[in-house]
Amino acid sequence: MKGKIALITGGTSGIGRVTARELARMGAKVVVVGRDPAKLDAVKREFGADAIRADLQLIADARRAAAEFRGRYARLDVLVNNAGALYGQRQVTAEGLERTFALNHMAYFTLTTALLDLLRASAPARVVSVSSEAARGGRIDFADLQMKRRYLGIRQYCNTKLMNLLFAFELSRRLQGSGVTSNAVHPGAIASGFAMQDAGWYGVLTRLARPFLIGEEKGARTQIWAASDPSLENVTGTYFVRQRAKAPPRAALDHAAASRLWEESEKIAASPTISSARPAVPTAS
Repeated sequence: MKGKIALITGGTSGIGRVTARELARMGAKVVVVGRDPAKLDAVKREFGADAIRADLQLIADARRAAAEFRGRYARLDVLVNNAGALYGQRQVTAEGLERTFALNHMAYFTLTTALLDLLRASAPARVVSVSSEAARGGRIDFADLQMKRRYLGIRQYCNTKLMNLLFAFELSRRLQGSGVTSNAVHPGAIASGFAMQDAGWYGVLTRLARPFLIGEEKGARTQIWAASDPSLENVTGTYFVRQRAKAPPRAALDHAAASRLWEESEKIAASPTISSARPAVPTAS
C-alpha cells in the first residue's frame, strides 16, 4: 500500500477507523470522510489521516466530498464504502430521502460514481463496499425503495445491504476491462457503536448480544484485506466473508434488478430538489 491513496467513508469510528488506521500503517495516504469535526481531528492526530467533513446522508454533501477529494488528489487507488446506519423509526433527510436508504445505499452510489473517472485513471484501483449477511433478509421493492409503507428499521437495513451487493456487482460489470475492481464484504457481527442509537428494539438486542459479538479489530480484517491484498488485484464481482469468497444471496445475482437499481438511483440523484440543493454544513454526530 506504500504510496497509494485510500478514501474511506465512516472512518472516524468502529471498523472504518480500524481500516483507515491499518491502511495508513501499511504506507497508504488515507483520507477519511466523516461529519464530526472532533472525531476527524482525532484520526488526524492518531495516524495522520487527511479529513473531509461531510454528511453522506445528503447527496449534495457526497458530491461535495468527491469534489473536495478531487481538488486535493490527482489519483484514487482504493475507495472503501463503509459508512452505514440503522434507524428504528422512519426519518427523512433534508433532501427528503429515507435516512437508512440515503446513507447505506445512495451515499455509496453517489460518491463512487462521482469518482469513477479518477478511479479509472488510477488503475489498477479498487472499490470495496461493506455489505452484510443481513442482505439475505433483504427484498427490493422498486415501487417503495424508501419504505414509505409499513417501515421497519431492521427490514430496511436488510434491504439496503442487499442494495450494496447489487451495486457492487453492477459496478463490477460496468468496469470490466478498466483495471478497477469492485467487491463487497461482510465484516461480521461486531461489538461497536453501530445500531446502539435510534435503532429501536434492534438496538436493545444488539446491546444484549454485545458479549457474544466480535471486536472491531477482527471485524475490520476482511475489508482491510480486500482493500490491500496483492492477490486480489484482478478479482472483481466477489462477495467476501472472513477473507474468503462466499456465494451471495440469490437476489444479489439478479442482473436485471441490479441494472434497474442503478437507473433508479441515477433518477433519484438527478431529481430537481436534490440537484438544486446546496451542499449542507454537516452537524456533529
